[in-house]
Amino acid sequence: MTRFIDVGALDDIPARGARVVRTAGGCVALFRTHDDRVFALEDRCPHKGGPLSEGIVSDRAVTCPLHNRVISLETGGTDEPGEASVPTFEVRVDAGRILVSAALATRRAVA
Repeated sequence: MTRFIDVGALDDIPARGARVVRTAGGCVALFRTHDDRVFALEDRCPHKGGPLSEGIVSDRAVTCPLHNRVISLETGGTDEPGEASVPTFEVRVDAGRILVSAALATRRAVA
């Protein structure tokens, strides 16, 4: 059974916006869509390492602010064939609180 960690309130993230959670293994971006769905991805574009949390959120995707790569918030996949996916983390919203898989706390730094 997946364990979850409370990382903040849904209202802490503006609609179509992002916030960053810092972990021992690096930063994770939390994204809130226009319909209040929340997604968690590593805050690093696989193309050039751009901060995805500073990108533009549209529907179920974020566009990297450095080179316009479009990354799926659901899968972490990019619009570039053959490019590595961005690691994602399971998220739930319960009573206005954002809960992220406990795997977030045990993740390792990226080389």
